[in-house]
Amino acid sequence: MAVQARASHILVKTEDEANKIMKRINDGEDFAAVAKRFSSCPSRKNGGDLGWFGKGQMVPEFEKVAFENDPGTVVGPVKTQFGYHIIKVTGRK
Repeated sequence: MAVQARASHILVKTEDEANKIMKRINDGEDFAAVAKRFSSCPSRKNGGDLGWFGKGQMVPEFEKVAFENDPGTVVGPVKTQFGYHIIKVTGRK
């Protein structure tokens, strides 16, 4: 079976917004709560959780973070064609 990753994310329009959100998380705010409040992605209702995915299912910039960082790691801002993401790697199998 191919390797899969699980991640949550917060999607915003600007790098400035993403940096402010990253600071909130680094200061100890709950990722899911921040996602519900600020993310523009429909996944916000699940605290940003995108579930399990394999390689080739996400845009390359997002996938790179999800597969190259350890679970529990929060990375951002990551720019994609959708905007700026704060990505929390939540699992790998």
